[in-house]
Amino acid sequence: MANAAVTLRRAGAVEKREMRRLTPRARSLTCPVSALELRFEHGGLHLPRLGLWLDSRRPVTGPERVVVSHAHADHTAPHREVILSAPTARFLQARLGGGRLEHVLAFGETREFDGPEGTFRLRLLPAGHVLGSALTWVEAGGESLLYTGDFKLRPGRAAERCTPCAADMLVMETTFGRPEFCFPPEEEVVAGVIRFCRETLAEGRTAVLLGYSLGKSQEILARLAGAGLPLVLHEQGYRLTEIYAEFGVTLPAFERLGAGNGRGRVVICPPAASRTALEQQLGPLRCAVLTGWALHPRCRFQYGADAAFPLSDHADFPDLLRLVEMVNPRRVLTLHGFAAEFAAALRERGREAWALSESDQLTLALGDPMRARSVLRTPA
Repeated sequence: MANAAVTLRRAGAVEKREMRRLTPRARSLTCPVSALELRFEHGGLHLPRLGLWLDSRRPVTGPERVVVSHAHADHTAPHREVILSAPTARFLQARLGGGRLEHVLAFGETREFDGPEGTFRLRLLPAGHVLGSALTWVEAGGESLLYTGDFKLRPGRAAERCTPCAADMLVMETTFGRPEFCFPPEEEVVAGVIRFCRETLAEGRTAVLLGYSLGKSQEILARLAGAGLPLVLHEQGYRLTEIYAEFGVTLPAFERLGAGNGRGRVVICPPAASRTALEQQLGPLRCAVLTGWALHPRCRFQYGADAAFPLSDHADFPDLLRLVEMVNPRRVLTLHGFAAEFAAALRERGREAWALSESDQLTLALGDPMRARSVLRTPA
């Protein structure tokens, strides 16, 4: 189970490469008139004129600031100075430790910062991905940008509801940016999870539910409230769930997984947990993974699970489209997952949209769309 997510992504890599071969992608785009000049570097977004990074994956230890959209490991690093929400600050302390200069913003609060070439305004808004996850709105020189980080429009039980705003440019994650990723109603998914747990316990086995320690574990707990199931939480998730309680999130009763209290119960574990080790500790078990990738026919096999349920903390394809309509930007830039395919889908709908390249540094600004198109390159 430890390498399941990586293996699953690799399984579709050939298909994705072929799609991208046929899809235009921005290679280099520079319009120097904008204060919101944007560069895609090392998996993060850099606004050099503002001295600002968005979710840099490499430590930024110089004078520039970093917005940390949420506390998942693939969106942060040990930076010197950060802008973030209060829950994210608390999670970072628990996960990274150490000290950093923190600008903690309440959702909806607009704050002004000084950059290398003038001041800019910045606001955090709820992203709906995990507790404290934030959309980032930046305004400078009369132009605005909205960066989503990871987000989810469907209301969750353990995260603030996503509340986007209008912006001239939208930079969005597109993890599930293909039409086949259309999630069923979450009530139906949760009913299936509860049925799986009850059937497993009736057989005298332990029910193991796989979900990430931050966000998914707490959402599973919240969704199982009222089901009357005996719930036990893995150590990694337990430590972070205590922080949820600090911020007033109400969850059903659960125990911390110990030496002898997991057998014959519902145990929530991170996907990296070893099934062999779990069987030694918990005895006979059945395992289910809860992820948006459950719509992929190979998902449960890649995770080494007995079942897979499409409960996701990301937006599906219809909600990705809906976000674009809500923000109504002049240009859309896509990141991660099926970025090129989703950008193509937006262009088919009359939107200017381009995927950011993972392999090359990309410089962008709002500027004149006609000038921008003149330097676009189509992959060979």
